[in-house]
Amino acid sequence: MSDLAKVDGHVLTPADYDEIPELTDEWFETADFKVGDRLVRRGRPKLERPKTQVTLRLDADLLDALRATGSGWQTRVNAALREWLERH
Repeated sequence: MSDLAKVDGHVLTPADYDEIPELTDEWFETADFKVGDRLVRRGRPKLERPKTQVTLRLDADLLDALRATGSGWQTRVNAALREWLERH
């Protein structure tokens, strides 16, 4: 619903440039991002104990069975390993 012809026809004056903020890296890091009227947060909130990505070799049948349990299987594997460590 924009009037693109009007936008294209607008000519910036030197006074218009005074209102434009300097776009620094810091400005972009703190800038709000909106989709329509909804504020979108960038990235996930910082975790107290962030996870570390690793490479782990598993038997193919075991991996297939874990993946077959559905979404969240990696989280469940993490919980199972933590439980095993607490018991041993």
